[in-house]
Amino acid sequence: MKYVLCFLMVISTSCAQKKAKIQGETAWQIAKNAEFKDATTSPLTKKDLKNFKGLDFFKLDSSFVVKAHLKRTPDSKWFNMKTTTDRLSKERIFGIISFNINGEAFELNVYQGQELMQTEGYEDYLFLPFLDNTNGEESYGGGRYIDLRIPKGDSIEVDFNKAYNPLCVYNEKYSCPIVPRVNYIDTEVRAGVKNFKK
Repeated sequence: MKYVLCFLMVISTSCAQKKAKIQGETAWQIAKNAEFKDATTSPLTKKDLKNFKGLDFFKLDSSFVVKAHLKRTPDSKWFNMKTTTDRLSKERIFGIISFNINGEAFELNVYQGQELMQTEGYEDYLFLPFLDNTNGEESYGGGRYIDLRIPKGDSIEVDFNKAYNPLCVYNEKYSCPIVPRVNYIDTEVRAGVKNFKK
C-alpha cells in the first residue's frame, strides 16, 4: 500500500510540473493570459494558440496609474465609429478625461457604446481607445484599449498597465473599433500589452 501511495504521488507531481504555470506579474495579466490559453475563450487562431506561451507586457509602472478628472458631455450626439470591417459601432463621447503622466498634461475622449448600454453587466461600461508614441514599434500600430466603468463623481482612475490590443490583432475574424485620431497622446505609454509577434 505504501508503494502504491508513493507511485501515485510521483505521478501527480510530474503531471503538475508538466502543466505550465500561467504567466503574469498581476492578477489582470494572469487573467489575460488564462483567457488567451483557453481554447474556448482565446481570440488566437488555432496555429498561434498551439505555440502560445503568454502575452508580452511592458514592465509594471505605477506612474501610468493616473487619477483623471472626468468632464461629462451629456448632450453629445451618437455617431458611427469605424471598425476594421464594414461594421459601424454606435458610440457617443461620454466625457473628456484630463490627467498627468510624468508631469505632462493630456486629454482623451471616453466613449460609451449604445449596444453595450443595453447589455446586462455592461450598462456602466466606458471605452477608452488611445494612440501613443510606442505604436508601430513596441505596441500595436493601431493603438490600444482600456476598459472603464462610470464613476459616481468626476474622478476616475485610469490604469494604463491594463491597456490591451484590439482582438483583430490576433485574428482577422474580429471587428474592432478604429481608434479616433483625436485620442492620440504625444508621449510613450510604456505600459500594458506590447505588440503581438507571431
